[in-house]
Amino acid sequence: MENLKITVFQGYLFWENIDKNLQNITLRLSGGIREKTDLIILPEMFTTGFTMNAAVLAEPMNGKTMQWMEKTAQQYDCVITGSIIIEEGGKYYNRLIWMRPDGTYEHYDKRHLFALGKEHNTYTAGTKKLFVELNGWKICPVICYDLRFPVWLRNIEENAYDLLIVVANWPERRAAHWRTLIPARAVENQSYIIAVNRVGHDGNEVYHSGDSTCIDPNGKVIYYKRDEEDLYTFSIVADEIEKIRTALPFLKDADDFEINI
Repeated sequence: MENLKITVFQGYLFWENIDKNLQNITLRLSGGIREKTDLIILPEMFTTGFTMNAAVLAEPMNGKTMQWMEKTAQQYDCVITGSIIIEEGGKYYNRLIWMRPDGTYEHYDKRHLFALGKEHNTYTAGTKKLFVELNGWKICPVICYDLRFPVWLRNIEENAYDLLIVVANWPERRAAHWRTLIPARAVENQSYIIAVNRVGHDGNEVYHSGDSTCIDPNGKVIYYKRDEEDLYTFSIVADEIEKIRTALPFLKDADDFEINI
């Protein structure tokens, strides 16, 4: 594993406006990335905001946002990730895309749909976790509400991941939960966690305070930003993973279990 350089974008999202969001993100990246980065992380539904208007806004897997992600990953020679609304096989998905600079990609469909917001009435839940590798790091990316379900995120199978990524549209009214659950997931799984949220009001007048953060495996805050749009690049250190797992080998004592879907 090498140290990993991460760029996070805690963005204001223009409600249900794909073109304007892509233009804004393009502008922010061009003005804010001043050094080589390995990974750019965008929020959940970064082209639309957290909307149930999938019938109008969903894109195919060869749509404009996928083309934009491929072009942007190539331009910055890095992976870019975030979730978008996808239509496939007559169903809608809140789908995270892991786009590499060579144009190849993986995807993860949000497993836990936010029933309080009626997300389950519009979107189809995923059934599989995604594990990807970048510069020797094993990475597990998930989406927003998944953060509340530690069984789904449990770091089993011989340390399945070193970095957990959460992309979100998490409202300020439950920000205390967000700030509590993120470090808990880092400590219990002995991994880094990077959680990237949006800021501002959405089309339903729900305010999002951001609170995007990076926590190391020991619970130390590496990055934190509230209320403001922010593009920031920082590094996470490979040695910290080995140090904490060697000094405190808690994961080997974890309970065995199976997830039935």
